[in-house]
Amino acid sequence: MLSPINSTDEFKTFVEDVRSKKGYRDPIGFGIARVDRGQKNRDKILQASFPLINWNENLGSAAVFMEALAHSRVEVDCSSSEFVATISDDFVKNAMNAFAPYIDEATGDAHKNVQIIKTLFTKGKIGADYRIVFLFEDDAPQSVEAVYLKLYALSTGKAPLRSLNLGGAFGVLSNVAWVGNKPYELDYLRDNEITLKLDGTYPLVDSVDKFPRYLQHIIPADNTRVLEASRVRMGAHLAAGTTVMPGASYINFNAGTLGPVMVEGRISSSAVVGSGSDVGGGASILGVLSGTDGNPVSIGENTLLGANSVTGIPLGDGCIVDAGITLLAGTKVRISSNELVKIQEANTQIKLEEKELFKGSELQGLHGIHFRQSSTTGEMQAMRSTREVKLNSELH
Repeated sequence: MLSPINSTDEFKTFVEDVRSKKGYRDPIGFGIARVDRGQKNRDKILQASFPLINWNENLGSAAVFMEALAHSRVEVDCSSSEFVATISDDFVKNAMNAFAPYIDEATGDAHKNVQIIKTLFTKGKIGADYRIVFLFEDDAPQSVEAVYLKLYALSTGKAPLRSLNLGGAFGVLSNVAWVGNKPYELDYLRDNEITLKLDGTYPLVDSVDKFPRYLQHIIPADNTRVLEASRVRMGAHLAAGTTVMPGASYINFNAGTLGPVMVEGRISSSAVVGSGSDVGGGASILGVLSGTDGNPVSIGENTLLGANSVTGIPLGDGCIVDAGITLLAGTKVRISSNELVKIQEANTQIKLEEKELFKGSELQGLHGIHFRQSSTTGEMQAMRSTREVKLNSELH
């Protein structure tokens, strides 16, 4: 058992000694989670709920947790890309002794890792439903806990969207029935369907999915609104001031907003929308698996995507895509010579070829373009946008 540490100076020396041990490596992310286990298969982890994740921060706490594990007869393998273990009462007592100088200060926003240990210590015997995970490299996740740690990092903004390796996440997670915040194994419901229904205890299933909803795990900023919880998947990021309306809106994991945004359409996986933009009713921003040939779509600031439009290329700031039109990499877009000059003046960082017919891919990422469809010829046209897109500040 770790001996209690008596001062902050002693704590700093303790951390330095742990981090200097041969084979020790600082994690890029770590945290302690309460896990939901399968009702039929207790070894199957269905969900991991983290009250706090640490991402390239709080390395002193990481050292404490690794040493507390070692004194609980659990050796952390720092040479692997990730390490996951069930924590014990001995681990909690060891961590409490190491954190002793900070126990009384650990309230509010101060020392949240210490608060977690204090809470677990107060619970007494913690059982087998608390797990700790360390990520040492950003490899494809191998465990449910590692997937959730990365989803938390994206949703809380501690890691930028599209910056983490989530390869294979769908294969790691189980498809479960979500009842509120509780996941149920589908096999458990099948095996007990007769009893549950005759007893009147069959649960009201909200959804069946591998991913939970964003609001099941994340507390948004005070000026952020999500009017229907099912519209945002865990792993999405909603910047402060974002409003997600009901109906046709949807934000997938590893996608989201970078500032106040009105969302009444679909932001597919890996799509990112800049501050002040408006995704109109039923508008779709295509994801990397739905028509962009793997090219992630970024929408700039103060850009308007009209109702029921489809956007499959990145757009710059101050653009407008008219309602009902489809703008893809291969879409042919006509620009008159006068409008081309104006567009060039707004995009001095590149040199546009002097011609009238462009592919959508040649215009991607440019600022201040208004894309529309001629009502007489039906052809796609682009011109310099003259309209300012401005959100209602009282709503965002």
